[in-house]
Amino acid sequence: MNKILSVKQKSETLLHFSVSKLRVFTCIICLFLMSFPACGYRFEKGTLPLGIKSICITIFENHTAETGIETVFTNDIIDEFTGNTDLVLTSCDRADAVLSGKIDAMTIKTISRGGTHTALERQVKISVSLKLTGSDGNVIRSVKNLTEDEAYFVISDKIGTEQNRRHAVSLISKRAAETGFQHFTNDF
Repeated sequence: MNKILSVKQKSETLLHFSVSKLRVFTCIICLFLMSFPACGYRFEKGTLPLGIKSICITIFENHTAETGIETVFTNDIIDEFTGNTDLVLTSCDRADAVLSGKIDAMTIKTISRGGTHTALERQVKISVSLKLTGSDGNVIRSVKNLTEDEAYFVISDKIGTEQNRRHAVSLISKRAAETGFQHFTNDF
């Protein structure tokens, strides 16, 4: 019996030793790979046309029944422009350009059902328009009918479903901000 326990203890010790060696080896390889310099690729910050260095971003107009989404969309577009350019965010009277936005429409439709009267999943679709105007009042560039959609789950808890819908709206807002940013910074 002692002989059997002794063999079992030895195999467990060897297994523990092998796992420990593997962990150490993995850590060494990770450190080694992280020590190599990057390939030199880096993201280039976006630029706006006409030497625009400062921008005013106004609160979006909300043409939907959804209260508060104008703030969500405005904040996301501000984050996109300030995080990906060297633009200075300033008041409209001091800015080289003004970016304004409008939430044109928001629709919600059921996309999957669990029965005649039971929705399992819905889709929210939002359309926005953006306009970049120079300090002289001339429109530099505009984007109309930028539309994004996102599905969300309907659950038995109405508060949970509402949270899912708000999360879907937040994802749409972030994507719309990214797409809008690309429209204004590409081709210049």
